[in-house]
Amino acid sequence: GVLGFIVSASGVISIKASGGHWAVTRWVLEFSMHRSVATHSLGVSVPSLDDPAMVLKGAGHYELGCRACHGSPSVPTSRLASSMLPVPPYLPRTVGEWDAAELFTVVKHGIKFTGMPAWPSQRRDDEVWAMVAFLRALPRMSGADYQRLIAGDAASDDAPSGPLGAQRPPAVTENCAHCHGVDGAGRGGGAFPTLAGQSEAYLVASLDAFAQGRRHSGIMQPIASELTATQRRELARYYAGLRPVRVAPTGGGDLAASIARGAELARVGSSAERIPSCAVCHGPGATERNPTYPTLAGQYAPYLALQVELFLRGDRGGTAYAHVMHRAARGMTRAQITDVSRYYASLPVP
Repeated sequence: GVLGFIVSASGVISIKASGGHWAVTRWVLEFSMHRSVATHSLGVSVPSLDDPAMVLKGAGHYELGCRACHGSPSVPTSRLASSMLPVPPYLPRTVGEWDAAELFTVVKHGIKFTGMPAWPSQRRDDEVWAMVAFLRALPRMSGADYQRLIAGDAASDDAPSGPLGAQRPPAVTENCAHCHGVDGAGRGGGAFPTLAGQSEAYLVASLDAFAQGRRHSGIMQPIASELTATQRRELARYYAGLRPVRVAPTGGGDLAASIARGAELARVGSSAERIPSCAVCHGPGATERNPTYPTLAGQYAPYLALQVELFLRGDRGGTAYAHVMHRAARGMTRAQITDVSRYYASLPVP
């Protein structure tokens, strides 16, 4: 131990990335890393990963946060990433070496002594699984497939310009449109929320909450934190000024009955289960509401259901009023969450 300390303190051990590792060092590190991931992924319960909306959600974050190091079917690993030690693997070719549980472990927790960070929010396993769903699909994608997933209408010259006209904030095309669309309609039928027509106050408060880490999301927190307060206000003004887009509720044969149950619960709540009326804060109704409360009419049902479930688990966070929803969701069952979400999705947009 003393000898090891003296050698380390002398500084003769090279830490130059340009020098690479000895072959035996590389083998020991890679073997240890693979065994650690395998051990720590034991007991991870893998959900169904076949939902195209999950793949789409993972694709947006991969393009913005991962592609620069790991490449894509249309873009190889960058020269900068190739100079790192260890070199980030080119995932379109190598991701198949890991099973879903192992990918979840790596994406959520990262890997020490590499450039692989942990997921920015440890409370959003749903986002981590979306990334795993995308990674599992990645080896089968062509360059064109990948571009269709990440681009949407981001580059469309025909997309609406919004209230700022030619002054559309650059972040709309650079970041937001990959998930929410230039028109604010959201992509993937509920993978992402529709933003068009939400109040500017609510959108600003939400972006601020993401930027400050008060609303949990490994996808949105890094994006919002890199925007200035002025940029966040410009984005909020842009999306608030767009015309809301009508979406349709989804469900099986009992859709009408589910919507009817949701309407009753939303209007009057349930005193027995201590569930307050949703309409008091979110409408519909003629009562003037707090502008920092979101409008739910016409929002995607899967997105609404996910948000309530996150509130139920205490994993969502949000604006200064998030504590209201943590209490309101506490008494709701999964079936009631589905009913209310379908009801609001069925309403005409304001």
